[in-house]
Amino acid sequence: MALSVFRFSHPSRVLLGCFGLAAAVLVAGCGRPATATLPADYLLYIGTNQGGAQDSSIFLYRVNAGTGAFTKLSAQLGGASPTYLTLAPNHRFLYAVSETQTFRGAPGGGVSSFAIDPHSGGLKALGQQPSGGASPCYISLDHSGKNALVANYMGGNVSLLPVAADGQLSVPTTDQHTGSGPHKNQNASHAHCLLPDPANKFAFAVNLGTDQVVGYRLDAAASRLTRLPEPAFVAKPGAGPRHLTFHPNGKTAYLINELNSTLTTLAYDAATGHFRELQTVSALPASYTGDNSCADVHVAPNGLFIYASNRGHNSIAVFAIDSSNGTLVPIQDVDTQGKTPRNFALDPSGRLLLVANQNSNNLVSYRVDPFSGLLTPTGQQATVPSPMFVGVVEDFRK
Repeated sequence: MALSVFRFSHPSRVLLGCFGLAAAVLVAGCGRPATATLPADYLLYIGTNQGGAQDSSIFLYRVNAGTGAFTKLSAQLGGASPTYLTLAPNHRFLYAVSETQTFRGAPGGGVSSFAIDPHSGGLKALGQQPSGGASPCYISLDHSGKNALVANYMGGNVSLLPVAADGQLSVPTTDQHTGSGPHKNQNASHAHCLLPDPANKFAFAVNLGTDQVVGYRLDAAASRLTRLPEPAFVAKPGAGPRHLTFHPNGKTAYLINELNSTLTTLAYDAATGHFRELQTVSALPASYTGDNSCADVHVAPNGLFIYASNRGHNSIAVFAIDSSNGTLVPIQDVDTQGKTPRNFALDPSGRLLLVANQNSNNLVSYRVDPFSGLLTPTGQQATVPSPMFVGVVEDFRK
């Protein structure tokens, strides 16, 4: 498969085929994005599927903002299978799930808290709590930083863990989901994502097993989630929704569907905490007929483009966003130079995209053209065992 191909096979893609990259910017809607001043370096925290509690399982790399080159800084004890991480906005703390089915001899997974050394960026373990369910696969913080939000995949439930001022976690409160779907991978509830909305008034749990986005009223001060009476959104049967992300405008969201390899544009009602479907597009080129499952999705910081990862096709799909209604036009597919891109990240400026290829044990970097949204491989790679998550921040070390 070619490293980069333009997608012209569908009638909706003819515009880009005829008018090239300028059309992508016109579709995105608002001319030339502002030019950001780039830092010299970024820090990259990498979660892995490394096994035991005594294995090095969280890795820290420095990434050159200009070249995309990786430099290993440390490999640290991060607990068993820290497959998803989240950093506090003040860079003082990091939180990691342990995607296991037993924790401290009891059924379920775990959540670990770490203090971040401001000089080295390294981690010091603070403590652990049970996640409230088996195989936790996602963790986020609400915007106040006072609560960790966890999705337990095999447990089929979600949890909220209060965060103390010293970064340590309290015991979780959980909410159990029930149901199933028509796909063979939907035999039960499988919560795959839990995150707050931009206003921190609602939180949304994406459930792959039930084809639903479950909404909650979020009371951050009281560390409480209250489920809404009806689902915030119901996807097509068998879609298998996996991750949700919001556009910077707060009015639009995007839902990536693992099982049918699609990406859904949603209008968001911030008053009620519900979504309305605007469009669903394939994350794959029409010519591809092999097996695939989608994984991750991110909107560019400038709000003009969106990126989605395909496992099987092993690609990043690039779409231009129509600023008038948030709908998408596909413009590029880029080979990830590895197998099973479970997770990827854009740097804060939106100029680099970093991919974790789980089954080929490598990280890859791409330059992002801020005007066209297109990706170009930097030629830089790093070897990391079973990388599952990449979190990138500006180098804050003193």
